[in-house]
Amino acid sequence: MPHRRRRGRHPRVTAGWDDPPVAVVPRVPAAPAPPPPTVEAAGAFAGYPVGTPLVTERAGAGPRQVPWDECFDTAGRVRPVYRRLVSAIASLTPQELAAKAEGLELSMRAQGITFTVHSGGEAGAGAADTERTFPLDLLPRLLDAVEWEQVSAGLVQRVTALNAFVADIYGSREVLADRILPTGLVVTGRHFTRQATGLAVPQSIWTHISGPDLVRHPDGRWLVLEDNCRTPSGVSYVLENRASMVRGFPELFARHRVRPVDAYPAALLDVLRSIAPRGDSDPTIVVLTPGSYNSAYFEHTFLARQMGVEIVEGGDLFVDDAVVWMKTTRGRRRVDVVYRRVDDDYLDPLDFRPDSVLGTTGLLTAARAGNVAIANAIGTGIADDKAVFAYVPELVRYYLGEEPVLDQVPTHLCSEPESLEHVLAHLPEMVVKAVSESGGYGMTIGPYASDAELADCRRRLLAKPRAYIAQDVVGLSTHPTLVPGPGGAPALRPRHVDLRPFVLMGAEAVTVIPGGLTRAALPEGSLVVNSSQGGGSKDTWVVDPDLPGSGGDLQGAGSRR
Repeated sequence: MPHRRRRGRHPRVTAGWDDPPVAVVPRVPAAPAPPPPTVEAAGAFAGYPVGTPLVTERAGAGPRQVPWDECFDTAGRVRPVYRRLVSAIASLTPQELAAKAEGLELSMRAQGITFTVHSGGEAGAGAADTERTFPLDLLPRLLDAVEWEQVSAGLVQRVTALNAFVADIYGSREVLADRILPTGLVVTGRHFTRQATGLAVPQSIWTHISGPDLVRHPDGRWLVLEDNCRTPSGVSYVLENRASMVRGFPELFARHRVRPVDAYPAALLDVLRSIAPRGDSDPTIVVLTPGSYNSAYFEHTFLARQMGVEIVEGGDLFVDDAVVWMKTTRGRRRVDVVYRRVDDDYLDPLDFRPDSVLGTTGLLTAARAGNVAIANAIGTGIADDKAVFAYVPELVRYYLGEEPVLDQVPTHLCSEPESLEHVLAHLPEMVVKAVSESGGYGMTIGPYASDAELADCRRRLLAKPRAYIAQDVVGLSTHPTLVPGPGGAPALRPRHVDLRPFVLMGAEAVTVIPGGLTRAALPEGSLVVNSSQGGGSKDTWVVDPDLPGSGGDLQGAGSRR
């Protein structure tokens, strides 16, 4: 990828856009507020509040921001893209919606559409592990096609720059020589993989599958919250949510022209075929899973089945003379591409953790020899480092010579003394994240934290500042969601949502699935949308009035290859 060499000091990064951060309201007792206005729609939407400020749970905290509601503006008017949906839903009672929701849940459970919540956190399995359905809310999230094209272009740009960054870090490291970001910040990162240095990957593609998390600012802007370039999960729920909604609410699809998502497995298969090192038109591709105890095992089996490839565990593969083979009942079969859903640390006991039973001994040796392609490539976790995240706008400018299309959430590097001082002084108003964690783990949300939790967070920041970043609290947008209302009766109420789109990088193009996975924080007031923390999901529609049909091509694709 071409880039501009610029020597000088690396920029000090504390914010994701040029505007000043959202002001923090002083902690003074708030005067009683008048009841919030309700929407103009009736029926199932009766009593739905709008314009309600995000209020912290800490004693004495006043209102901060009025979140953007995806469906209604602050005056209660229906946003244009939602008019047909609201008209259809308003004719139903909450009880009728609840009956449909119950039918959807039973259908998903019968099909085994589940995930596992581990008792000990994100890693490991225990006796108290719980298998749950991923709650699907009946009301889909709608995105206008014109708006989506802008978001899609920004995603293509961002993923392209991150791919160039990973290739550079494990190659010539010009970005470090040009001091665009500090060398120490990169090489001390939890997911910097020294074993990937000098690795030549097919087609120079490292980040084949990406799943960045987006949120909408109270002013309506889209912001990138995190980048997920290792083993992003959730796309199976995008596909299953759509299939469930088509079965449960066919009348809604008759009112809208919704861009399809069902071509994703075929598009993923094309990407994996394009990186086969031998150039075989029909390469052997496998999905490598940690096994049935993994929280995303349903997705692993789903994608393997949809692509028509084998799902394997580490013990099903072996390496002989730097070639990967799969054990079969008819003897061994050469493997060309491994779509791995196993983290680097467990992928190869010869080069990583020697006690791992999840990977295959010699897999990295075969990759170095150019005999197998691994997607995503080993070492891509450095692009997920939340400290590197702060520099992504600079990486876009450096590698592509362009201004970022998408803004990102303002981020403070606790490894920088001035930033750490600022974070500590404003800790009750910040979100503190461990740079190497995901899934909502290792996170302290200041406005919702107790004094004891804040004190513990302060101790951890002072002990290991490089291990943390802090971000300004952004009031995630809200969306009507069917939840238990007063007295337990079903009601539509606002719940916070984010969006995880999925981006595929192949030899010919970068493709964005229309919409993606909308995750919803189901507990009232919660900002944590992760399924492992009690979140649910919504079907996400990109609505295009000019789309002549609902064919199987993915829309919202861009090309930089």
